[in-house]
Amino acid sequence: MSSPEDISANLPLTSIPGIGDRIASLFHHLGIHRAGDLMRHLPLRYEHELAEHTLMDARQAVEEGEQGLLSARGFVAAVRRQRGRAARIEATIEDETGTARLVWFNAGWVANKLLPGLEIMVTGKGSLYQGHLQFSNPRFTLMADEDTETPERAAAMRPIYPGSEELSSPRIERAVRHVLEPMCAQIEDSLPEAYREERNLIPLGQAYKWIHAPENEDQAFQARQRLAFDELLLMQLGVMMRRHQLRKTLKAPALRWDDELDARIRDRFPFPLTSSQSRVIREIALDLSKPAPMNRLLQGDVGAGKTAVALYGMLAAVASGHQAALMAPTEILAEQHLGSIRGMLEKSDVRVELLTGNLSERVRKERLERIEAGQIDIVIGTHALLTKSVRFKSLALAVIDEQHRFGVAQRAALREKSKDQAMVPHVLVMTATPIPRTLSLTLFGDLDVSTIDERLPGRTAPVTRVVTQDKRPDVYGYLAQRLSNGDQGYVVVPAIDESESGLADVHGHLEYLAGGPLENCTIEAMHGRLDAVERDSVMSRFRSGETQCLVATVVIEVGVDVPNATMMVIEHAERFGLAQLHQLRGRVGRGLKESVCALVGAPTTDEGQRRLEAIASTDDGFKIAELDLEIRGPGELFGARQSGMPPLLVADLLRDGALLNQARHDAAAWIDRSPDLAEESEALLRRKLLLVYGAALGLGDVG
Repeated sequence: MSSPEDISANLPLTSIPGIGDRIASLFHHLGIHRAGDLMRHLPLRYEHELAEHTLMDARQAVEEGEQGLLSARGFVAAVRRQRGRAARIEATIEDETGTARLVWFNAGWVANKLLPGLEIMVTGKGSLYQGHLQFSNPRFTLMADEDTETPERAAAMRPIYPGSEELSSPRIERAVRHVLEPMCAQIEDSLPEAYREERNLIPLGQAYKWIHAPENEDQAFQARQRLAFDELLLMQLGVMMRRHQLRKTLKAPALRWDDELDARIRDRFPFPLTSSQSRVIREIALDLSKPAPMNRLLQGDVGAGKTAVALYGMLAAVASGHQAALMAPTEILAEQHLGSIRGMLEKSDVRVELLTGNLSERVRKERLERIEAGQIDIVIGTHALLTKSVRFKSLALAVIDEQHRFGVAQRAALREKSKDQAMVPHVLVMTATPIPRTLSLTLFGDLDVSTIDERLPGRTAPVTRVVTQDKRPDVYGYLAQRLSNGDQGYVVVPAIDESESGLADVHGHLEYLAGGPLENCTIEAMHGRLDAVERDSVMSRFRSGETQCLVATVVIEVGVDVPNATMMVIEHAERFGLAQLHQLRGRVGRGLKESVCALVGAPTTDEGQRRLEAIASTDDGFKIAELDLEIRGPGELFGARQSGMPPLLVADLLRDGALLNQARHDAAAWIDRSPDLAEESEALLRRKLLLVYGAALGLGDVG
């Protein structure tokens, strides 16, 4: 057993009073192995400790209309388990003043905890049911588990910790109490005292003490503010350090940009550019003309014309004697880009080729040799562009499509593709999923942002309708009518093959449509398992109008541009994310005819219902992005999993906007003053930064 002075972050759990090997293994399942992990395991919320009632007093309080939580102590008299679809556990407790009934639903584990004769403390909302005092789904504590050696806490607020069936919040709380004081006394603060005082931030040790054992709401608030600000400041310092590294320490080729070249490139496009496209082109061209590498995000709604803007930059690279690359997340999208770019460069001398994993060994070898010799000007590909065998003679611009599918590591890998290691390419990343401002400051904070905020002329927003499954025959009847009038359409389903889930699949749904609602129409399947030759031929027939309808998975989410396709039906629409629904809907409305998107769904969750209501309420991708952030939360929207960024554990981007802005402002000034955090007083802050964000942001080689 450890004395307080022996307690450190590395102390094994089994050295904490009351934790043996069995309990320690339960903590291990929660990722808690040492005392330091225990300190970082923060409460989800707090409950105000309540005055203890007798059961008679509790009953009287309920009779008088008490709506809040009540706390009462009693002995378990009986436990009953009612089996069935909704498992129900009932127990009766009693004290010298009366009895109460306790009821839990879908909580079978309760029956294993409660045994007649045990004394328990119950906290919950009371009600009268058939004349009896009843608590539904109350929280309870076995009094035998209470730690008699530890004095009663003076705090009026009790922390509620995330736990498990076997490891309750009170058990976690008792373990924390044993290490809290000595651990907090040892915590070294990474922020200077003057800086903290200026921003009204409490010391870090005090923050951990108050987050675990607050005496009032104000202490809990101040503790959370400090810990949330630390998270946001650390992230912003990482982002700003990366920005500085890219701009001040790396060199890129300064590309030509003048009126004569601008006019020549614009003449290549078979359409005039919008004022929004022209504004963004100026921002990009200004970056490209400098010797510091561009690191810019180009965002625009579906149908805003991002590919033309990216092509402008690639042609500027070619005109300056260099090469350009465009990396897409899927082969289908890479093939779409190849087709549209070759179409815009018809009768041009610019050499454009595809590089994907599906090429034959002979063709791939020949293309790799031509890329390295500088005989291909623009290379369009997938992740295959990142393999070590791909070397460019002089890569000046790398364009990455659908930014949220690629992390910082992929951008860094593309930067290393040029023969001249003293020079890195400029990087332009594109997304058709507009990014809410709060996320753009975090996940993509190392990027400058350009936004195309107007539609291309001739594009009409589709009408969106949410329909129930019983209206499916009407939807397909309307689709058949539009197809017979010369229009084309898409039917999107969530699965390729039939499964036990009962979801519509490509092959089964195509069979259903061909044998019923669309029996007089030409229908084909499109999905990710088709090889490149099959995909090309399917899309070629659809573009020419030979095929009237595609039954497809989400492979058509981006890049497919067929102006004559005016209707889309999305089956099981509640299964798709909000941004994904908006992307899919963007495949129609690409011509002058009025288009329709029918969402067939039967949402079983509140979130699913909110998504369908949101997609029907607006066609503005930026509003959709904000609604998606609201519904799913920042942790899910682009997610640490995709971005490579560690998740925020305390800060909440939806409610901590002011803290984020302060952290960003401070981080920018700090890195301007100390680009590598190399001062002795910054050593702890630098260590924390590299530990948390070094890998995600590629900061390992800083300083």
